Parts: sequence; structure tokens; C-alpha cells
Amino acid sequence: MTDSDKRPIAVFDLDNTLADTSHRQRFLERRPRDWDAFFAAAPEDPPLPEGIALVLASAEECEIVYLTGRPERCRRDTLAWLAAQGLPEGRVHMRRNDDRRPARRTKLEILKRLGRTREIRVLVDDDELVCADAEQAGFAVVRARWTAPSAELKVAQEREGRT
Repeated sequence: MTDSDKRPIAVFDLDNTLADTSHRQRFLERRPRDWDAFFAAAPEDPPLPEGIALVLASAEECEIVYLTGRPERCRRDTLAWLAAQGLPEGRVHMRRNDDRRPARRTKLEILKRLGRTREIRVLVDDDELVCADAEQAGFAVVRARWTAPSAELKVAQEREGRT
């Protein structure tokens, strides 16, 4: 086991935790929702200073892991965005392109898997249902409440399994 394998893990969501998605919400407000445009606009997300500061502070003691509901097809753009923000390298867990389960189910499944072999110090996420389920499962949670909640994004996360 290497030293990095002994460090606890800090898990960070991306959308509305580290990345401000407000400029692309308009793609979810139309019917039908334009998911391709929503995700295509992600590279233009401004960073959220509160989330960025928390990642950088956590990286001093923890290995950083990113856990997002974004589909796997967004991996290249996501990795480029993380690097452009100067964020620590870390594993990025994304949903399969065809996975439409609620975010709270997909994320909790990954958290439990990570927690079998490593201490998870904290999960930082903006989704209240993800946070509540993670807390109920025994994980320490920081709710990312530094952006205005989006009703459309909540429906997308919970009912449509899209992010």
C-alpha cells in the first residue's frame, strides 16, 4: 500500500458544486429538454469559488475523487475543465451513457464501493437527496449551498437520471 492509498478520500460533485451551470439551465427549461446542448456548454462553466477553495483545502490531507452524474461521453470535456481550473488530479466517476437511475442511487453505490477499502472523509454535493441518502448511510456530508437551486436540474437528477 502506498502513502496515497492510506490517505482518506474527499469526494466532490461537479455541477453546482464546483462548476456554475446557471448559464446552461436554459437548455433544460425548454421541451423537449436539449441534453446535447446542456452538456456541450459545460466547458464554459465558470468555477464556483467556494467549491474550488474546499477542494484545494481538502487536497492537503485527502485524495480527491470527483463523482458526477454527467454521462461518460462528457469525460474529455470534464477532465479539461478540471485541469483548466487548476484542480487536483483525481479519479472521475461518471454515469454510464445509458444509465438513467436517480443520482442518489448511482452516487451512493459508488460511495459505498469506495468506502469498502478507504476512509471517505467527506462528500460535497449540492443535491439534497444525494446528501440525505449519503448521511443516512453514515457518510460525512457538506451541502454545497453556494448556488441557487434549479428546479429543472433537480428533476433531471432525480426523475430523469440525466446528471
